[in-house]
Amino acid sequence: MPKKINQFSHGGFIEFDRGKFDDWCVFVTRANGERFAPADVQYFSRLKKLSEFYGASLIYTDFLTIYNRTNAEINEEILKLITILSRHYKNDMLEIEIWFNVLYAGMVAEENKEHAILKKRIKRLGMYQVLVENIEPEKAAIFSKGKKWTELDKLMKEKGF
Repeated sequence: MPKKINQFSHGGFIEFDRGKFDDWCVFVTRANGERFAPADVQYFSRLKKLSEFYGASLIYTDFLTIYNRTNAEINEEILKLITILSRHYKNDMLEIEIWFNVLYAGMVAEENKEHAILKKRIKRLGMYQVLVENIEPEKAAIFSKGKKWTELDKLMKEKGF
């Protein structure tokens, strides 16, 4: 059964619902009613493109502000913080707000997934690769596929997270 997380100013919203594997799939419903489950490559690509204008450092720093406050529960204060952080992005405010909500919900989902060892750190790795290391979003989105958690954990610790 869907669980609404947040409502956007344009009328769309974000929610958890049953996906292929569990009840922690993140869905976005646009104002026109179109519903989709955002893929990593989708928001990595858009955030990388937006970083050309706003700077990768700003987007990554704002992401870390959300990341550092994230645990296994949706927190209304973090949702409000996302709205406030999004205001810095002027004409792209709504898009940034949606993608930060998607990332936040994805991290909460990772914190709740059974057998997930790396938890929210897996989202941080992707964001780090795209915005700090300038790796192509398509490559970052599939980087962890087929790798053992121990290998990824070691890599994350080398990067400081």
